[in-house]
Amino acid sequence: MPTFPAYDGTGLAYHVFGEGAPVICLPGGPMQDSSYLGELGGLSGHRRLIMVDPRGTGRSATPEDAASYRCDRLVDDVEALREHLGLDRLDLLAHSAGTNLAVLYAARHPERVRRLALITPSTRAVGIDATGRSRLAVARLREDEPWFAAAFAALEAVMAGDAPGDPKAVDPFFYGRWDAEARTHQASQDGQRNDEAAVAFGAEGAFDPEATRAALAAFTAPVLLLAGEVDLNTPPDVAAEFAGLFPDATFVVQPEAGHFPWLDDADLFVATTRTFLG
Repeated sequence: MPTFPAYDGTGLAYHVFGEGAPVICLPGGPMQDSSYLGELGGLSGHRRLIMVDPRGTGRSATPEDAASYRCDRLVDDVEALREHLGLDRLDLLAHSAGTNLAVLYAARHPERVRRLALITPSTRAVGIDATGRSRLAVARLREDEPWFAAAFAALEAVMAGDAPGDPKAVDPFFYGRWDAEARTHQASQDGQRNDEAAVAFGAEGAFDPEATRAALAAFTAPVLLLAGEVDLNTPPDVAAEFAGLFPDATFVVQPEAGHFPWLDDADLFVATTRTFLG
């Protein structure tokens, strides 16, 4: 397992899958190790995937300063990896909360990004919020599912600020198919997130949406925004608004996909991302 030193000496780990030109892959969580990404549905058959374990997760070391988990400070970890790999420019792919880090990196180092792929992205860094109406509309697309009634009741409780009887009851909404593979994938993520780091990730000062939007308006590299049609976390209308912040964005909605589109239709996900990345 390869490692590299971060700017503050923390040893950071990454995992390599496949061959060819590298793609740096940033996981979500926030602050979850990269294992849940797998090989992104087989994208490793076309590109060399560099799967990063953020500091304090997976095989990466825990930093001495917990404040270094803050998203804007993690930008220096990505830059340290670029230097370690000897890349002049990089292709950057990020999922969910990891997209906040990816766009902050792109805003600070635009000359270092060749292509940027944002998969079912979080939009916190740019100040876009999903409305309750939008989330409920996406949820209602699943009303024919056998698990819908219990899951929707739990979702309504969450959105009302109440604790649902079973906090995992909403999990089916994050997958295009709530089958054995999805259940196994969801269960495998238990305990993989560093909760202390997740709190620090979005601490005060981590995000400046106005400044980030201004920087992205001048970011000229190609960007892919891939949304899942039934993704409760990032409804397609939210991802579309995000795409509108970039001068050169391709917006794609993967049909019948949830928050993990490489599981819902691996062939389509790989075809989309492979075509974009080149």
